[in-house]
Parts: sequence; structure tokens; C-alpha cells
Amino acid sequence: MKLHKTLTAVAAAGAVALMMSTAASAVTLQMHNGGDPGSLDPHKVSGDWENRIVGDYIEGLVTEDIKADAIPGQAESWDISEDGTVYTFHLREGIKWTDGEPVTAEDFVFAFQRLMNPATASEYAYLQYPIKNAEAINSGEITDFSQLGVKALDDKTVEITLEAATPFFLQALTHYTAYPVPKHLVDEYGDAWTNIDHIVANGPFKITEWLPGSYVHSVKNEDYYDAANVKIDEVYYHVLEDQAAALNRYRAGEFDILTDFPADQYQWIQDNLPGQAHVEPFLGIYYYVLNQEKPPLNDPNIREALSISVLRDVIGPDILGTGELPAYGWVPEGTANYEGEVYLPEWSKQPYEERVAKAKELMAAAGYTPEKPLTLQLRYNTNDNHQRIAVAIAAMWEPIGVKVELFNAETAVHYDALRAGDFNVGRAGWLLDYSDASNTLDLLRTGTKQGDSINWGNNYGRYSNAEFDRLTTEASSELDLVKRAGLLHEAEKLAMDEFAAIPIYWYVSKNLVSPKITGFEDNAKDIHRTRWLTKAE
Repeated sequence: MKLHKTLTAVAAAGAVALMMSTAASAVTLQMHNGGDPGSLDPHKVSGDWENRIVGDYIEGLVTEDIKADAIPGQAESWDISEDGTVYTFHLREGIKWTDGEPVTAEDFVFAFQRLMNPATASEYAYLQYPIKNAEAINSGEITDFSQLGVKALDDKTVEITLEAATPFFLQALTHYTAYPVPKHLVDEYGDAWTNIDHIVANGPFKITEWLPGSYVHSVKNEDYYDAANVKIDEVYYHVLEDQAAALNRYRAGEFDILTDFPADQYQWIQDNLPGQAHVEPFLGIYYYVLNQEKPPLNDPNIREALSISVLRDVIGPDILGTGELPAYGWVPEGTANYEGEVYLPEWSKQPYEERVAKAKELMAAAGYTPEKPLTLQLRYNTNDNHQRIAVAIAAMWEPIGVKVELFNAETAVHYDALRAGDFNVGRAGWLLDYSDASNTLDLLRTGTKQGDSINWGNNYGRYSNAEFDRLTTEASSELDLVKRAGLLHEAEKLAMDEFAAIPIYWYVSKNLVSPKITGFEDNAKDIHRTRWLTKAE
């Protein structure tokens, strides 16, 4: 990923003015997109700011409707075997890449094999582990990629065989890890196929320009099978992590949509921009990871002290002001196929003063007091809201004998540090890729051994527990949904009782949408494809 600087206000305003003047006759969507994309390759990306771009220019076998539910995409229909383990997808007639080459079943076979190839090092490959032999190939245990359960029966038919019936599989296929890639271009250019000179699309839009640190520009793909119903002609996905500056540009009419905004401005927005703020619960968790490869955070007593001394109840209503609910577990309430009581530890019901007293005892037993504090660096990606939370939690930890050094970095740099294990405590967040408890619990599974090293993927804190791994593995092949939920509840309790990480709050989506925009419907995944939007000039 490339280090970048956001545009200055003057340069940004000039750039937008130029875009608007050159696109006067086109319906142009100006979207605030937050961080700079690290890649445009669906096998290389990892964040929602990248998903917004990639999901507009590439489409999988299935795609999302206006409410982010799975609907036919490049496949017009599919059949599912009686035992739920074999899916047969029938591709649409006439679908093609923007260079004129047809989209074939082989593009999907090739893409899934590339995704699982350990050399690709795709962070989210595990999302497609329900596919037969996917995990074994991704770990290097099987080296014959043809053993992957994805076959081309002919140019228009893709057959996918699963390890076991998977109730959320169609939702999993909406994720960018299931997108096709153009085999003919990857064969010719390798990973450079996404360079602007080579990149092609099969979705509603095609990318024409990428200016790192500034924006990505896409235009409508006239060859898309549903192009007649796509009402936006072009999109600018703007890089800007300064939310206050983004809000100012929205107010000036330079942005049509903000994908986040300063929480302390929520009341002002409600008063002055009525109906434009979209603040809705959705499936996601905001949390801190603790680096368990390094003492003393490998000590569960230290992790317990840090977790129980966080007063979560004040963060949503007071620090952020947008009403986020406190999180004590790992799986958001309302997640599909997860009936049962929500995890709530006994200590969460204790008065906060008692929790602080217990935390002080745990810290003192480990040799840390306010007079002799444990010094921890707390990393977060540059964002006003993240900073407010970090400052508040640092103040909560000070009385128990913890001195916090705050360190912020741009999004790409921040997550590089988490993946490299270069941190003590780090801010992270997870938005469910599909509504199933496994999607969050898999974040805590022991990494996959690749050669002489372990690929921890998105398990930034390196939490590892063999019983947790066993429970989640057993659940992955359990066909009885009630028994499966029981195994996953047991796994969640085990990890949370060991303070594998510090859940802080359940997300609410925070979008600001111009009255000119229609077709933006709140949904539990906070995914709003440009295909469904319209803009009145």
C-alpha cells in the first residue's frame, strides 16, 4: 500500500470544480470515500472504502440489491442440490469484459483458484472456505488447484461444491472474494492487470482514472447487461480522512454523499440538514485488539483489567453522540442463524466503581500501579471519532496503572502495522460480510501455517486457543442449525471469557446523503451500490 497525503482544501476545491465543469452534461456522483484504496484487485483489497469502488466495477455470480440482499448477478439463475452442497450457476448470455472479451465460467474457476493460491496472500480468502478443499489449498496442504470445488461444466455453467451445506453461501458470494477476474489479462500482466492501462470491468461501471491520495474515477459501463437502468454516468470516489473537512465540502455542494461524519456534529446536522443524516444500526463491531505475542498483553489478567475498566455505556451517547450501543460480546445481535442469549458477562452488570477496583487489583498483582504504570502505545487510524474514543479510554485506564501513548496514522499505514504485529493496542472495526456468526468469530481463529510462518489474516491480536478452533471447525460442518449455533455460542463465550479482544460498541452506519440523491436505502450491511442511485441536478 502507498503512503499518501490528502489534498489541501484549496487543491481539492479546484479539482472538484474542474471535474464538475468537465462533466456538466453527465450525471456525476461525488462520493466521499474516506481512505485511499490500497488496490483495485478484488483479491488484494480489505476495507469498505475499497469495496465501494470494486463492487461498482466487478460483479460476481450474485450481487446485492438495494437492501444488500443477494440477487442474480453475472449468473441469471442457479440450482442447488437436495443436500445443499452443490450449486450450479448459469451465466447470462452476452456478458463481457469492457475490452470485448466474454466473461466465461473459466474466469470464475481461475479467480477462485487464484484467491486460494497461497502466493496471492489474500487476507479474506477464508471467507470462501466453505468451498470444497479451499482451506487445504490456501494452507498449502493441497497443491493441485484443480482439486478446488469450482468447475466449469462449459463456458456458461459454473459448478461449486461445498465441504458441507452452508446456509449463508449465497450471501458469501456477494463478497468481493467471489468476484471473477479476467484470466486473459492476469495471464498477460500478472498483478499489474489492475493498472489503469489494462484494467477492465464487467460491472455497472468501469474505472478510467486513479490519482492516489485524491480520487478514483469510474464511468458507466454501456456494455453492462442492465445499463439501461443505471442512472449515474460517472462517479468520483474521493480520498479524504478528515471528516470535518469532508463535512465542509458536503455543505459547499462538492460531495453528494458522506460515508462518515464527525459524531459531535450530529445534532447540528439534524437541526440544519434535516433528513440528510442516515444513522442506522447495522452488523458491525468496533473493538480494540491486544498484541498477545508480546508481554504483558499475553497475560489474560492484564487483558481483563483493560477490558473491564472501559466504561462502554458513555461512548455512544456521550463521546460520540450518535447512540452506539455498548458491546461486550463478539457477535452482533440480530445475526442470522444465531438464536440464543446474547453473550453478556457477569462483570458487565457490576457497578463501574467495583470493576475499576478489580482492575486495579489485577494490575497491581502484575506489578503495575498509577505510580509505576504500564506504558502502552494505542494506535488508531486518523479520524476524529477514533481520536475521541482513544482519549476517553486512555483516561479510563490511567487510574488502574496504565499510561497510554496515542499514535495515529492514515488507514493503510495503520492496518499494515496491525498485520505486521507492530503495536501494543490497536483500534479495529469489522462489518459483517454476510449475516452469520462465523464471519466475526473467524477473526479469532489461529492463523494458517504457510511454510515456516503463520498467516494470521485479520486476527491482528494473534489470539490462539485450540478449543476455540475446534468448536468453530466443528460448527462449519454441522448441518443442524440449532446445534451449530450452540457450538458458536460456546466458542464466543470461550474467547470473550479469555478477553481475546476488547469489544467496545456495535456500529451504527453514519452517512450523509444529499436531497438530490434517491435510491439510497439503509440496510444492515451499509452497502449502497451506485447502480441503484439516481441524482437530480
